[in-house]
Amino acid sequence: MTRLVLATANPDKVREIEPLLTGAGVELVGVTDMVPEWEVVETGRTLEDNARLKARAAVVATGEAAVADDTGLFVTELDGAPGVRSSRFAGETATYRGNVELLLDRLRKVPQKRRKAKFRTAVVVAKPNGTERTFEGVLLGYITDSPRGDGGFGYDPVFEPCGQDLTLAELPLSVKNTMSHRARAFIALAEFLMANPDWLEVTDPPV
Repeated sequence: MTRLVLATANPDKVREIEPLLTGAGVELVGVTDMVPEWEVVETGRTLEDNARLKARAAVVATGEAAVADDTGLFVTELDGAPGVRSSRFAGETATYRGNVELLLDRLRKVPQKRRKAKFRTAVVVAKPNGTERTFEGVLLGYITDSPRGDGGFGYDPVFEPCGQDLTLAELPLSVKNTMSHRARAFIALAEFLMANPDWLEVTDPPV
């Protein structure tokens, strides 16, 4: 089994992503378990930029193949905000709660039918030889009037996927992991690794 470093300091992500790579022949390890002081400032203009920045930084820090994701919540009524700044919507030191409260405040007078939104996740896996692959996952839904549910993290308590009566925070993880934006992106990665079992082992420079 090949070790794959997850470029995040967020333990919630490690717990959520690990089951998605079952069967892909990898052992997922959080980068801060290997390099506790690891930190990256997300300065990219797109989700792909940020995911690539984090993956490359984890490769440099550990010398091993690494994978990173960046997710944005894009709300139609807010012209796509918070978008690439979703994790910092309420400021550079924003908490999950602060971001959610600001979002709901911005949408306070917007009727439900106009609260359309989508989650989009970009995943980049990078190897020490410079080879990279990018994957994507998208989930459409609506922003609720108030938070519901204790599961998940981030904006999950206020995001209700199309066709569901529950928010992502109310859905069991087993269900969420079949449909979420992050699940779709990492499942695409898992399928790629299963179809190319030696890909992470290749160390020759890319052509």
